[in-house]
Amino acid sequence: MFYWSLAMEYMKNYAKTKLTYRADFWVELLSDLLFQGVNLIFILIVFQHTPALGGWSEAEVVFVYGYFMVPAGIFGAFFNIWNFSDRYIVKGEFDRVLTRPAYNLYQVLLENLDPPSLFGSLVGLIIMVLGWGNLGLAFNVMDILMMIIFTIGSVLIYAGLFTALTAISFYSDAPTGILPLMYNISNYGRYPVNIYNKMIRFMLTWLLPFAFVGVIPASYFLSTDHEGLSKLALLTPVMGIVVFGIGIGIWNVGVKKYRGAGS
Repeated sequence: MFYWSLAMEYMKNYAKTKLTYRADFWVELLSDLLFQGVNLIFILIVFQHTPALGGWSEAEVVFVYGYFMVPAGIFGAFFNIWNFSDRYIVKGEFDRVLTRPAYNLYQVLLENLDPPSLFGSLVGLIIMVLGWGNLGLAFNVMDILMMIIFTIGSVLIYAGLFTALTAISFYSDAPTGILPLMYNISNYGRYPVNIYNKMIRFMLTWLLPFAFVGVIPASYFLSTDHEGLSKLALLTPVMGIVVFGIGIGIWNVGVKKYRGAGS
């Protein structure tokens, strides 16, 4: 109850801030939706020059992209810690966090909430629903349950990987350069993994499992099983728990090594 009430207070403060600067809220929301729209247009342009991509049809790739947007939006809303190094390490704000009784990472996440990112998840769901009809897929209640389970698993994969990378701030003076690179790599998960060579495919599946935040779990709902990916999709929640556990472990070790901002 303590952590729940704490989250509610942070949400109230966020709402008060955005009501004061309403234009910023709408500009942020619009820019995020435009960014996602450009990515979707890119996919559509690609299929103007080819009927299939690695054996995947246009409707299937668009469906995968719709799924990809759902966990990506949730992750962006609740794990918005891109500026952690500059704000909390360089400027010394992490010292303030450590003086409070709540878990430090929880506090950092609440201080950087970005609810407008959830609109990206909503758009992704709309794309999936439209794609569901275009592909003529059968629907049952179990699909809703699996969608929830897969989404949670995908969000945990995102959270674990980027928490681990953010924790590099505790070990290095200049760690932020790797985060944009990793974000760009994560975007590969929205495309069929079989279009990449074996080394990249292995990396995206097992080392940096971004394929589990897009194409692999999305393939579960498709009528065509591309190279057994629909069966592999069942590992999504397992991968999420493992990766998130590793990320939290690296974070906790980093916090123990933290010695303060100094003078």
